[in-house]
Amino acid sequence: MILAFGSASGGAGALMLPSGLALAAYAAAAVLPPRAATALRTSLIVGWLAHALAIGIDTSGIGAEPAGARFGFAPALSVTLWLVIGVYLLESRSLPLPGVRRALAVLGATAVLLALLFPGELRPHAFSRWAPLHWVMGIASYGLFGAAVLHAVMLSRADRQMRSMRQPTPGATTSPAPLGLPLLRLERLTFSFVSAGFAVLTAALVLGWWFAGPWHWDHKTVFSVLGWAVFAALLAGRRAFGWRGPAATRWLYAGAGLLLLAYVGSRFVFEVVLHRPPAA
Repeated sequence: MILAFGSASGGAGALMLPSGLALAAYAAAAVLPPRAATALRTSLIVGWLAHALAIGIDTSGIGAEPAGARFGFAPALSVTLWLVIGVYLLESRSLPLPGVRRALAVLGATAVLLALLFPGELRPHAFSRWAPLHWVMGIASYGLFGAAVLHAVMLSRADRQMRSMRQPTPGATTSPAPLGLPLLRLERLTFSFVSAGFAVLTAALVLGWWFAGPWHWDHKTVFSVLGWAVFAALLAGRRAFGWRGPAATRWLYAGAGLLLLAYVGSRFVFEVVLHRPPAA
């Protein structure tokens, strides 16, 4: 399970200022030209910090009465995108990551807006003392796999550009500029995030089965276990058969898609399509 702490109805005023600032800063980062590198990075950092403040206000329950645990697909997406953008900001200082900033800024703004529009379901009391750890691990696994997907997208893009450089288009007068991305380093980073995400997801599932509450084979559980199995197969295939390239990234995308459906997808259906709270 993924959560945000707060109130389903209260605290909206306290959230508006940091959320509005995050939206404005992410929008600036999305539209600024690449030559304005300093302003671009500053806008993204300001958006990320304001996004963090909005999440902090939400999780602390400031202005909400009563305080409690709030479940929802939008808060889960918001925290996941915040973690992925944080990874990008750290790595972009030492590793050139072209072509990613605009997409992340747009996704970050979308996540902030969705968290405001769809705050989720309020549950004042956790059903187990282990539930917060289970939730934190679930959020962390989303962020780690999100970072893995980000690196896989960059890896695929760099690989395609390298292939196009080796096979120039007939009649072309210039060759495409190299991305400057070390492919082997990107690949190692991608699977480091996959391995870390798999370990955290495994711990979250074990806690959910053993401590957090009764085990139900609902849609969330089925998709979570299926996603875990796909990631286990990917890591086993890479270790035993040396899987890499498009074959490996397809497994990564499939596992991430299943994991996204597990919580975000099921909650979206209940909250937005069916307009009723989940059974659990």
